[in-house]
Amino acid sequence: MELASAEPDYDAAAAAESGAAPKSKKRLKTASPPGDTPPDALVELVGRYDALAFEIGRSRARIRLSGAGPSDYDLLLNGEQAKLVPAEGRRVDALLEADAKTWATIAADVQAGMDAYRRGGLKIRRDLHLGVGFLAATAAQGDGALRFRTIDTSRGRISISEAGSGPVALMIHGLGATKVSFLPTLAALAPNGHRAIAVDLPGFGDSDKPVLGTYNARFFAQSMTVLLDALELDRVDVIGNSMGGRVALELGLSAPERVNRLVMLAPALAWLRARPFAPYLRLVAPQLGLIQPAPRWIVEHIVRYVIPGSDTEWTAAGIDEFLRSYLTPRGRAAFYAAARNIYLDAPHGPNGFWTRLRSLEPESLFVWGRKDPLVPISFERYVRDAVPNARHVELQCGHVPQLERPRETHEAILDFLGDGRT
Repeated sequence: MELASAEPDYDAAAAAESGAAPKSKKRLKTASPPGDTPPDALVELVGRYDALAFEIGRSRARIRLSGAGPSDYDLLLNGEQAKLVPAEGRRVDALLEADAKTWATIAADVQAGMDAYRRGGLKIRRDLHLGVGFLAATAAQGDGALRFRTIDTSRGRISISEAGSGPVALMIHGLGATKVSFLPTLAALAPNGHRAIAVDLPGFGDSDKPVLGTYNARFFAQSMTVLLDALELDRVDVIGNSMGGRVALELGLSAPERVNRLVMLAPALAWLRARPFAPYLRLVAPQLGLIQPAPRWIVEHIVRYVIPGSDTEWTAAGIDEFLRSYLTPRGRAAFYAAARNIYLDAPHGPNGFWTRLRSLEPESLFVWGRKDPLVPISFERYVRDAVPNARHVELQCGHVPQLERPRETHEAILDFLGDGRT
C-alpha cells in the first residue's frame, strides 16, 4: 500500500489473482467453507493478501468483515493461511465495517481502502494494527509501500509501521497511544521523499512490555537508539507527540549524534508547579498495575465517558488502541509507570529537565495547541527562553495536532524538514 496524500491512501495496482505468486512473495492461501459463497469483494481482497507486508504479531487473529453482503464474514489469519468463514458469535480481534458499495470499491481499486477509512465510509475498530495492516497487505507492494513488522532489538521486540524512502523520520506516540496515531503523518511524509517509521514504544501497542521496565524518558530514548541500531540507521529526524515529544527531546539531549532534527508536537514537559504527591508516588510500585480490580466493561465506560469526542472515529479508534494495551496486565503496569514518571520528571537541579534543555543541540520545531488542556501553551515562553533558536508554530487545536489539525501540522513539519525528494 503506497501512501500518496496527507491521509492514508493506496497507490498501486492490484496483484493478479491468477497464476503462481512470485517467489519473493509469501502469498496466503485462501479457502471457504463448502457450499458457502462469500461476497466477491471479500474474495478479491483476501486473494491478493501478501503476508510479507504485514506481521500480525500473534499466532492467529480473527478479523470480522461486515457489510459486504447479507451476512458478515470472519477472516482467520495464522501467518501461513487466510480463510474466510461465516461470522460466528465469538469476540473478534478487529472489526472492519462498510456498506456493500464501499467494499466493492475497495476490492476494485487498491487506492480506495484507506481513503474510505479517512472519509468515514470504512470503520476500523478494536485493533487498528490488524485492521490497517490487513488493508496494507491487500495492496500491491513496492519499495515505498506501507508495511507492518516487528524488529528484534537488544531490548526486546518493537513493532513499527513504515512507508516511503529517503531521509528517515522516526515518529514516537504519546502516553496510552500507539503507532497508528501517526498514520496521517506517515501518509504525509512518505510521498514527499521521506522514509517514515512510526513505532510502538515498549509497553504499548504490539511491542514487548517488560514488567521491570523503568518507562521513563531515558528508558524510552535508549529503546529508540537500539531500534536504530537494529535498523542500521545512524541519524534520523525524530517527531514526537506528548510523551513521545519528551522522548524525542531526551534523544536530542542524551544522543545528539543520532538525531538530525527534532519536531515536538505538544510535548510533555517537566512540571514547573509544585508536585505535592511526588514523595508518595515514589513509594508506589507501578507493577501494582498487574492487578486489575475493575471489570473490563467498567474501565471501557469510564474511559469513553471522560475523553471528549469519543464518538468521533479517530478518537474512538484511539480509545480502542489504549484499551487494547491497558486491559492487559503488562500494558497496564507500563501505563502506570510511564504516567508516574511524567509527573516525577525533575524540573530543576543539575539533572533537571529545564536545566538540561538549555544544552539541546539539534534544530528543533515545537508545535503547540492553543486549546491543549494537558500542556498549556504558556509553556512556550519557557521553551523559548531555554532554546532561543528553536522554531514554534501555534495551532487552534488540543493535544494531538497531527490528528486534530493534520493539514497545518504536516505543512509545518514538511516546511521544517524539507522535501526529501530535492
